[in-house]
Amino acid sequence: MSLTPEQVRQVAHLARLKLADDEMERMRLQLSSILDHIELLQEIDVTDVPITAQVTDLTNVTRVDAVTSSLPVDAALASAPDRQGDYFRVKAVFEE
Repeated sequence: MSLTPEQVRQVAHLARLKLADDEMERMRLQLSSILDHIELLQEIDVTDVPITAQVTDLTNVTRVDAVTSSLPVDAALASAPDRQGDYFRVKAVFEE
C-alpha cells in the first residue's frame, strides 16, 4: 500500500509531529512498508487458531510471602552521606 504525501501529513498532524520534506518522504516509505506487511498478515487464515490473550498459560505467578531477616538499620545507614536518626537524609525534591 503506497501512501500519498497528504496522508502522511495527516498522520503527522494527528501525532503532533512536525516533519521536514525529507523526513516526510522517508516516513511515507516506512509507513507504506509497514502497511504492506500488515496486508500480508491479514491474508493469513487464522480461523482454526484459538484466541489468546497470552501464550504461556501462566496466571498470578508469585513467590511465597515469607518473613526473612533484613539488614540492620545501622548497617544500612553505615555508608549514608547524611542521616537523621534511623533514616536516610536527602535533599528536598519539592520546593516550598
